Amino acid sequence: MGKALKLAPPLAWREFGLGDVAARPEQWGDVVLARKDTPTSYHLAVVVDDALQGVTDVVRGKDLFHATSVHRLLQQLLGLPAPDYRHHELLLDARGEKLSKKPGVQNAARIARRGVAPLEARALAGRATL
Repeated sequence: MGKALKLAPPLAWREFGLGDVAARPEQWGDVVLARKDTPTSYHLAVVVDDALQGVTDVVRGKDLFHATSVHRLLQQLLGLPAPDYRHHELLLDARGEKLSKKPGVQNAARIARRGVAPLEARALAGRATL
């Protein structure tokens, strides 16, 4: 991370409703970008994929808000454009845990595929809240 930060100016991203947010990638320390068993990390994959697709606006959950600092650094180092961001509240179940893509877990996508209206979907997801 230290070497990467020397190659980049101070960075920020445009966040819907907040304006410019200072990126703080140094808070992450060294970030794994690839391993023998996984050719690329989430961080590297999303910045390259977004750029290749010409994405101009990224909408992700608030759980990924701080990871955007790493994404901005990678975009800068790779010469990729920086999209605008909007990090939304997470849909949570009755225990306050986020709905998941994990197998066997009730999630919003499965509920939506059944043709359930959004407000009813929240109830089916375990009295989920935003």
